Amino acid sequence: MYMKKFRFKSVVQLANMKLSVKNAAIVLATSTLISALLGLFRDRLLNSYYLGTYPTGIDAYTAAFTIPDFMFFILTSGALSVSFIPVFNQRLASGNKKSAWEMSSSLLNLLAILTLITSILIMIFADPLIRYIVSPGLDESGMILAVNMTRVIAINPFLFSIATVLTSMQQAVGRFVFYAFAPAIYNIGIIIGITWFTNGINLFGVQLFEGGIMGVALGVILGAIMQLVVALIGLFGLGFDYDFKIRWKNQGFRTILKLLPARSLDQGIDYVNSIVSTNLSSRMGAGAVRSFDQATTLQLVPVNLIGVAISTAFFPKLTEELGQGDRREFYSTFRKALRAIIWISLPVAVIAFFARGYVVSFISNVGNNDSNGTIASVLGMLCIAIFAKSVFHIASRGFYAYQDTKTPFLVSIFAIGLTILLAIWFFFLGWGVDGLGLAQSLGAISEIIVLLVILQRRSERQILTKSFWKSVIRMLIATAISACVAFSMAKFFPLMATDNSLVSTIPKFVLISAVSLVAYVTASFFLNIEEAEPIINYVKKILFRNVK
Repeated sequence: MYMKKFRFKSVVQLANMKLSVKNAAIVLATSTLISALLGLFRDRLLNSYYLGTYPTGIDAYTAAFTIPDFMFFILTSGALSVSFIPVFNQRLASGNKKSAWEMSSSLLNLLAILTLITSILIMIFADPLIRYIVSPGLDESGMILAVNMTRVIAINPFLFSIATVLTSMQQAVGRFVFYAFAPAIYNIGIIIGITWFTNGINLFGVQLFEGGIMGVALGVILGAIMQLVVALIGLFGLGFDYDFKIRWKNQGFRTILKLLPARSLDQGIDYVNSIVSTNLSSRMGAGAVRSFDQATTLQLVPVNLIGVAISTAFFPKLTEELGQGDRREFYSTFRKALRAIIWISLPVAVIAFFARGYVVSFISNVGNNDSNGTIASVLGMLCIAIFAKSVFHIASRGFYAYQDTKTPFLVSIFAIGLTILLAIWFFFLGWGVDGLGLAQSLGAISEIIVLLVILQRRSERQILTKSFWKSVIRMLIATAISACVAFSMAKFFPLMATDNSLVSTIPKFVLISAVSLVAYVTASFFLNIEEAEPIINYVKKILFRNVK
C-alpha cells in the first residue's frame, strides 16, 4: 500500500514539473490530439446511434449545449486565462505568493458563486431560451427534448469554471500536463454516457434511468466532474493556500476584474455567432443543426492542435518578456510563434479541403450519404477558417500579453457582426448550411487582418518585418505545390460508397496526407523556409545514421 502511494505521488510530481516552451508545446499538442481523437470517436459513436435514425434527437442534443456553453465562455473560458495569467505571474515574479493565492482564491470563489447562480437560472428559463432564441425551427418533440437536456447540462458552467481557475494557476507556472489532459477526460465521460447510460441505469435491480439520448447528457455531467478531479490532482505540490473569502481589496484581484469584462464580452460576442448559426440551421430541416456542428467540430481539431497549442505554450514566455521590458525579445518570440502557426496550418487546411470526405467519415459512417455530404460540403467552406482561426489565437495573445483585452474585443465585434450579417444574407439567398460555413471563414479572415495590422502599428513595424513577409510568400508557394499533390492524390484514391469503415478510409487518408505533407516539407526546404530545417535534419539523421 505504501509503495502504491509512493508511486502515485512520484507520478504526480513528475507530471507537475515546470516545462520549457518546446516541451509544453509538445505536451499540449499531444494532449490535444488525444482529446481530438477521443472527440472524433465520441462523435462517431453518437452519430452511429442517432444521426441516421433520430436526427431530431441529435439536433436537440446539439442545441442543448448552446446556452450553458455560452455562459461558460462569457464568464470564465479564455477570458480567465488571458486576464489571470499575466497578473498572477507578476505577483509570483515579485515574490508575493500570499497576494497570488489570495487573488486566486477570491477569483475562484467569485466565479463559483456567479456560475452556480447562472446554472440555476438556465434550468429555470431553459424553455423560452430554447424555444425562442436557440432553435425555434425544431419540431415540438425536439423542442421538449432540447429543453430537458439543457436543464441537465446547465451545471457545466459551474463545474468548468472551478476546473478552469485551478488549471490556469498550473498553466501560469509552466505546469501543463493536467491542464492539457483534462479535456480528454471530459470526452471519456461522454463516451461512457453514449455506450452505457443510453441503455439505462440499473442499480441492484432498480431501474434508475430508462436510457435513450438523455443518457448522453448524463455522461456530459460525468465528464465535467472527472475533469474537475483531474484539475484538483494538478494542484499537488503547487502550494496553493486556498481561502474561502473574497478579498475585494486585493490589488491583483481588482486588476483581473478590470481586465475580465472586455475579454468576457469578446468571448460572449464570439459565441453569439454560434447561437445565430444554430438558430438559422434549425430552420433548414432535421439534421442540419448537427451537420453544421459536426463540420465546425472537425474544423476546430486542427485549430486546437496548431493555434491553441502553440500560442498557449508561447503565452507565458511572451508575458514574461514584456514584464521584463524586453520588447525586442517579445517581437522575436511572437514572430517565431506566428511563423510556426502559419507554416503548419496552411498545408493542413489544404489537405482538409481535398480530403474532406475522408475526414467526415471518421465521425460518421459513409452509409448515411446525405448527412455526410452536407458535413463535407460545410467543412470545405470552413477550411479557410482553419488557417485564420489558428493565426487568431497567437494574434490575440499578442494583445493579451500587453494586458490589452479591449482591442481584440472591439475587433471581434466588427468580425462577428460581419459574420452574422453574411450568415443571414446567405440564408435568405438559400445557400443553406454551406452559406453559414462561408460566412465563418470570411469573418475569421477579416478578424486576423485587422488584429495584425493594429499589432504591427503598435510595434512600430518591428513584428511583421520584410523577411517575415518573404517567408510567408514562400510558404504560400509551397502550399500551392502541396495543394496540387493533394488534389491529384484525392483523385487517384477517391472515396468510394463501399468505404464505410475506418479500416478502409484511414489508410487512404493517411496516404493522401503523408504524400502531400512530404511534398510541402520538401518544397519548403528548397525554398529555404527555416521551419522545415529541423524536420529535414531529423530525417537525414535517421536515414544516414550509420553513414560516416
